[in-house]
Formats: sequence, C-alpha cells, structure tokens
Amino acid sequence: MDCQKIIKTLKHKDFIKVTNTGKCFENGAAIYAKEIKDNIFLLFVILKDIDIENIQALIAHFDCFNSIGIKEPEQIMFYFSIKDKDDLHYFEQYLEAANN
Repeated sequence: MDCQKIIKTLKHKDFIKVTNTGKCFENGAAIYAKEIKDNIFLLFVILKDIDIENIQALIAHFDCFNSIGIKEPEQIMFYFSIKDKDDLHYFEQYLEAANN
C-alpha cells in the first residue's frame, strides 16, 4: 500500500479533507478526518510531498469538526507515525485485524 492508495482508501471510507490553516500540523500537510465518536476524530496527516516517511495517524478530541486544522486538539488519545515501510506493514496488519 502506497500513499496514493492510502488517500484513495480514506476518501472511499468517508474521510473528509480538512484545510490546514493553523500551526498544529506542518505547513502544506493534507489532513483527512472522520468523526468516530462525539467530537473524537480519526485523522491522517500526509505531507504535501507524499513521502512514505511523512504519514501520521491520530485519534484526537477537538471542540468541533471545524476546529481541525485550525486549533490544537484538546486531547490526543492515539498517535502513530509511519516512518518506514515496516511501520506501514504493521499498520496494514492492524487495519486488517480491526476489520475482522
């Protein structure tokens, strides 16, 4: 699975691309978010250059959907950084296990 495939999967799974105008995430990062519980969001942050070493996944609490990409999260409950192909491999296995 490469970054382009991840982006296609996120769009297919009803993730919404969020405009990044704040200072919480790196300038030029693409943010894809999906609410999983009241004001708890699953986010994927992918840097503009679409390099495998620049993907982050997190579960965070925001005061509302519109504050994502503008304000800092109120709480980060889970954070995963994909830094190499082994990380991506383990993440794929986690996703497959979560779907079963």
